[in-house]
Amino acid sequence: MESLLSGSFHRPLSPLSVPFTAQLCSSPSGSYVAAHVLRCKAFKNVERLYAERLQGQRPNLMLQHGKRSIITLNPRHDLKYIVNSASGHSLESEPPETPWRSLQQAADAFYRFSRPHTVIGTENLRSYFPEQALSIISVSLLAVEKLSDFSPVFVTGVLEAIGAALLMNIYIVGLNQLSDIEIDKVNKPYLPLASGEYSVATGVMIVSSFAIMSFWLGWVVGSWPLFCALFISFVLGTAYSINVPLLRWKRFAVVAAMCILAVRAVIVQIAFYLHIQMYVYGRPAVLTKPVIFATAFMSFFSVVIALFKDIPDIVGDKIYGIQSFTVRLGQEKVFWICISLLEMAYAVALLVGATSCIWSKWTTVIGHAVLGSLLWSRAKSIDFKNKASLMSFYMFIWK
Repeated sequence: MESLLSGSFHRPLSPLSVPFTAQLCSSPSGSYVAAHVLRCKAFKNVERLYAERLQGQRPNLMLQHGKRSIITLNPRHDLKYIVNSASGHSLESEPPETPWRSLQQAADAFYRFSRPHTVIGTENLRSYFPEQALSIISVSLLAVEKLSDFSPVFVTGVLEAIGAALLMNIYIVGLNQLSDIEIDKVNKPYLPLASGEYSVATGVMIVSSFAIMSFWLGWVVGSWPLFCALFISFVLGTAYSINVPLLRWKRFAVVAAMCILAVRAVIVQIAFYLHIQMYVYGRPAVLTKPVIFATAFMSFFSVVIALFKDIPDIVGDKIYGIQSFTVRLGQEKVFWICISLLEMAYAVALLVGATSCIWSKWTTVIGHAVLGSLLWSRAKSIDFKNKASLMSFYMFIWK
């Protein structure tokens, strides 16, 4: 949890002052006990994070007298993005509102809401190219058999698949945030719904609109492999997140991992390959060896993503009863399981590459050997007590 609770003070206090700590962990009563336990558990981590970020500088905050406020530290914006999760009011003096600034803020909020899981370049770069788009492009190329296959029809087919998939992806990640508002106030307080920038009604409107647009695009295109991929993603994404009886499968570690495996390893690989193979080129549905290899490799990768994504979120998951593998086994054990699975995938890729043709052999062997070495080197320097270090490594896996 990256938020600090400040009470009413008659004089400026340092971020880590004793009165501040005493105010936070003073004995509660009645119905506030649960919230008190949450704040006290999180305070030590917050105190360390706050100290790390403010080395050599002091925040210019204006604490309102007589009011209790929550200051959220955005890991992407440091102290530039400070909001009051309780009241929705900013605690720092801001520049005058202009149409351009309002547009920037709206774009930034939507950027965080859409949850791009990987960025080409630095994490502060606003233009991003999601991993899903790269996956669709790469698997589409597996259907190319000759140079003449590169045509405007191929490009159009790829863009149609990317557009429909990204619209559906925003629905899925948005629905997950709608279902996890309280948990995200602990694990990801910078997200628009958790911080109060977006209301629940706004979130519902966004996810509904993007689901409708995704299905509309898939229907207009007329590709049944594409439409089936969208429909299965919709069903599994909804069952994964929505909090109704018999659903919200993310509560169960094995089922949650199977959902992610089905979407990222099977649907993205096979369905989008068949979209190009059958709809664009009009060829029979034949799964080639490269497609089978890509699906097998991505199965390892998807399991790792399913396991690793919960490692930085262990605090909130424990509080709200999400029985992830990280909660049940511990951060360090799950981390090394993930590393072992990825290294196994790279080892299999090396063996497959060694039996391929000459140009494919060198590319596959050298490429996966380098990536496996980088992964191992980076894994040995991880700091399990530092959430920023864990998140950085998670982004490294995506990239």
